[in-house]
Amino acid sequence: MIHAGTHHDLTVARISDHGLYLANAEGDEVLLPNRYVSLKDAVGDTRRVFVYHDSEDRLVATTEEPFVTAGGIAHLQVVDKNDHGAFLDWGLSAKHLFLPNRNQQGGVVVGHKYLVWVYEDSVTGRAVASMKLRSVVANDEIGVTPGEQVDLTVASESDIGWRVIVNGRHWGMLYKNQLFAPVSIGDRLTGFVRRVTDEKRIDVAIQKQGYNEVKDASARLLELIERHGGVLPLGDRSAPEDVAALTAMSKKVFKRALGVLMKQGKATVSDTETKLIES
Repeated sequence: MIHAGTHHDLTVARISDHGLYLANAEGDEVLLPNRYVSLKDAVGDTRRVFVYHDSEDRLVATTEEPFVTAGGIAHLQVVDKNDHGAFLDWGLSAKHLFLPNRNQQGGVVVGHKYLVWVYEDSVTGRAVASMKLRSVVANDEIGVTPGEQVDLTVASESDIGWRVIVNGRHWGMLYKNQLFAPVSIGDRLTGFVRRVTDEKRIDVAIQKQGYNEVKDASARLLELIERHGGVLPLGDRSAPEDVAALTAMSKKVFKRALGVLMKQGKATVSDTETKLIES
């Protein structure tokens, strides 16, 4: 079966005046309109497409890439509203994503962005959005472990940091003292699990922890110095906020990474700058 809101690898079954009819192994077909068709397309070719419902409730394919697919979470802008719900820009030029009134929380405003998850409606088969993330994001059963690399979506800000969605499944916390570059709601980040508490709270960081953190930071620092022509305007007496702004590292991590480079004979440091040692 061809589902809306997802990508499919389909075979060109036939060519019509309206475009290509693509089929899966079961023979289910969907139209890829002419605007996405090349003269090189031929029967038997395989095309990777995204499938959604058009304004006449027909399944249709596109080669455009949406900002989010079914099962995913994204920060999308409201572009229109009616009595039944709102419409979000999800990256497709021909059709907006529907956010029904029943799936809203507190109403929405045209022009504003909201964090939503996308799913295939069990009644209509359409891909729709919902602001009710608690139905899909929970910490009842934790599926990550300390040290694991994870995907993060920034959900909201608090006094102590940012609440994030971990791997699209769990709530986590990214503390402000673990963050050395600005972030905004909806940002997608790569992070690492610092710990999972007995209360099933997940604490995450952007940088690796322990030796792996220093090893990774020293490689990034070396690349940064090279990009600055061999001289980085940071040294032993540089302010922590200046270090964070230029390197996205804490002063502590910066000095440890610099220590690795100095031990390797790759860099020297003064009060105000770091220089590469030419080999």
